[in-house]
Amino acid sequence: MTRPTEWNTQYDGQYDNFASRQLPPPELWPELRFDLPQLRYPERLNCVAELVDAAVAGGGGARIAIIGEHETWTYAELQEKVDRIAHVLRGPLGLARGNRVLLRGANHPMMAACILAVFKAGCIAVPTMPLLRARELATVAVKAQVNAVLCAAGLRDEVDAMPSGRPEKMLCFGADGAEAGSLEALMALQPARFAAADTAADEICLIGFTSGTTGVPKGTMHFQRDVMTICDCFPRSVLGTQPSDIFIGTPPLAFTFGLGGLLLFPLRVGAAAVLLEKLTPDTLLQAIEKHGATICFTAPTFYRQMAPLAGKYDLSRLQKTVSAGEALPLATRDSWQQATGLAMIDGIGATEMLHIFIAAAGDQIRPGATGKPVPGYQACILDLDGRPVGPGVIGRLAVKGPTGCRYLADERQRDYVLNGWNLTGDAYEMDADGYFYYRSRTDDMIISAGYNIAGPEVEETLLRHPAVAECGVVGKPDQERGQIVEAHIVLKAGYEASAQMAAALQDYVKAQIAPYKYPRSIQFLSALPRTETGKLQRFKLRAAPSTQSPT
Repeated sequence: MTRPTEWNTQYDGQYDNFASRQLPPPELWPELRFDLPQLRYPERLNCVAELVDAAVAGGGGARIAIIGEHETWTYAELQEKVDRIAHVLRGPLGLARGNRVLLRGANHPMMAACILAVFKAGCIAVPTMPLLRARELATVAVKAQVNAVLCAAGLRDEVDAMPSGRPEKMLCFGADGAEAGSLEALMALQPARFAAADTAADEICLIGFTSGTTGVPKGTMHFQRDVMTICDCFPRSVLGTQPSDIFIGTPPLAFTFGLGGLLLFPLRVGAAAVLLEKLTPDTLLQAIEKHGATICFTAPTFYRQMAPLAGKYDLSRLQKTVSAGEALPLATRDSWQQATGLAMIDGIGATEMLHIFIAAAGDQIRPGATGKPVPGYQACILDLDGRPVGPGVIGRLAVKGPTGCRYLADERQRDYVLNGWNLTGDAYEMDADGYFYYRSRTDDMIISAGYNIAGPEVEETLLRHPAVAECGVVGKPDQERGQIVEAHIVLKAGYEASAQMAAALQDYVKAQIAPYKYPRSIQFLSALPRTETGKLQRFKLRAAPSTQSPT
């Protein structure tokens, strides 16, 4: 490790241990393994000192680090932005090490700089999806007890509308002209160099939230060491990343899939990242051509939609395409390879594990299989009693390695970790050669176009509508999206089932929670199928024919 010559000690006497006190007891942690030499980090470690400062100190300051829609930053320029923001956090905002900072922004250079600055300052980043609504943001803010908010100016309305949990300290960025009181205005007043906080390798720096089947978000806590670990596993062993690479893709930086693939991985090798907002399949292909991107990260849905368009663009520099976020259909893999000549790199990761832990590339790819465990990780299939099963048996995917699940004050830790193994909630099958094949989810999570959507959360929202008496939400197979959200609704007396009613309910959901969660199909029923004890029989809803075309 290249250690900076100076470490910031000005604020080290102030440490907020809220997050560390919310860690599960050690006996509920998964077994952590550090079998690879590159994973044996020193006890004191700041990930941004390694990812940015070391690159500049090693002579890479003039290399391109981040390419945005309207700006391009070198590593030296990125370092200065990060350092000035870190000074704002620890100076004008008065944050201490361990304080939580809620981050809200699309894929943009300033969002990237804010995340890195939080890490470097010794605070804890709590990134949130740009599409989240006020109520969802409030749930996250309350659970993480956030101390401050850094928010893109165009996204502040939902923060202002939070019913609870919003801290008094909030700064916006991205407004034209760096308005007075904005993050940029305060940055201009700060020193250009901030010595990285002297953090422990196992100090929490990130809380990534994910929704479970109950719709109650779970905060997954990750260490400074974990950020480095994911950079030194999948991209090193499977992607074979190089300083000449240019990364591009669609997953938001608030998703750990995007945080790794579009920011951390390129920084680790001195490569460049292209960060663009609101990409479509067509504009992503345009950007790949324009910037000469070599590695692309996106969900199967995008690859499926890009395949018939690929022939219109010069993709000659594109070398590797990574698919994750949902199961990769064989037809999508084949159509993409026919269109581009590129063999898709499939992968499975989890917010609890931080990034991809099973994948395959090049001649290791086996059609239909996700792949094999990434070096540094182990995986097996467990039966319902927690016993390993052999090849050809479908069971629960279990994983262990250098990262693992540590929920923020959540009893569901007991469900995710079993005998040292992380249970991802996926049903898999392993063949005799050690390849893993996805079969289904083991819970009721709906995975649509790469987004995880909890059916009960959509149900709860629909039940707040005055016309809805009962509802059940399930995922239905869909050729384009993998799954769609389908709501089965019983209306109250006085309301009639119609296309207009269905549209009104869809609009209502879009206004209450993130729009991607809305039910694309609505089925009106006279009664929901239930057991004698009153439990909803979701399997009957899944099996019922859909009478309305998805929208």
